Amino acid sequence: MGHPRSAARSRDSVLSRRPRPLRTLLSALLTAALVIPLAGAARPGIPAPAPAPLTTPLTPSTLNAAYAANRENAAEAARMAAAHGDPHRAAADRALASPSRRLLAFDGRGEGRATEVLGDLTRARHIAVLVPGSDTSLDTYGRFHRAAAALHGELTRHHARVAVVAWLGYTTPATVSTTVTTAARADEAAPGLRALVRLLHTVSPAGAHLSVLCHSYGSVVCGRAAPGLDADDIALVGSPGTTADSVAALRTRARVWAARGAGDWVADVPHVRAGLFGTTVGFGTDPVSPAFGARVFDAAGADHSGYFTPGSASLANLARITLDTPSEVTRG
Repeated sequence: MGHPRSAARSRDSVLSRRPRPLRTLLSALLTAALVIPLAGAARPGIPAPAPAPLTTPLTPSTLNAAYAANRENAAEAARMAAAHGDPHRAAADRALASPSRRLLAFDGRGEGRATEVLGDLTRARHIAVLVPGSDTSLDTYGRFHRAAAALHGELTRHHARVAVVAWLGYTTPATVSTTVTTAARADEAAPGLRALVRLLHTVSPAGAHLSVLCHSYGSVVCGRAAPGLDADDIALVGSPGTTADSVAALRTRARVWAARGAGDWVADVPHVRAGLFGTTVGFGTDPVSPAFGARVFDAAGADHSGYFTPGSASLANLARITLDTPSEVTRG
């Protein structure tokens, strides 16, 4: 698809250079995103305790206490969800309360938020932060955890001192919603992602290599967070765009990578950024296009949910990026 010339240009000027049938399609898609109601009303809020208070600064010596406090909070959230008559949320909370889980943060209220660590942050020389896309909440956290676990398993095949941080640190948009077409949720999330990365640098060994791996709408979050994000690598997979026209426009010192599998429907999303009804819709230049300037790597036939599938080309390459072996990354 085409690329935007400026975020400030009107919808007509952005689309005017395209053939009329395509202009009509893009206009319809962007308009529908704003005027079609959400698919299904949000269900009533689920009661849960407030997040566990942070009584001491997080340091390598206080991490275990923080993990324990957040597990207890998740256990209480499970009890409250069960009493509320929501066994699905209760089971999700209960799983996170297991003694084997390391919760850096947990909030069971509403859609829910959680930051989970796989591995030992205090020893890790290579750390990956996973930023999820739309439709990720405590109710669907299991699939997000499976992605993090698959990456951690791939990393530990090659290096002992690694950690993966699954960051559900923002309220993700629904795939069928108005919010998924704008950067509003990403702008809300960006400060939290920067703060997490700063925290990880304080509790991990000096000089640890930190990568941020961003899936789908999560790549919009990473794009908005990129200025000031203290990461060594940023990888965008299944990305609809970042709102930036190029890697240079991200204003980051990190190496920027991008991949899209042959089976990913996001290839059919219009890569435009246009004003519509007083709102800026779309995310701009395709991150795997030459115009964007990212290091494009191989994701083979991955579909939109398949980038962390064990044994896949994309997972192998994400592990190589995390392990700071860029020469081993196979290019797409």
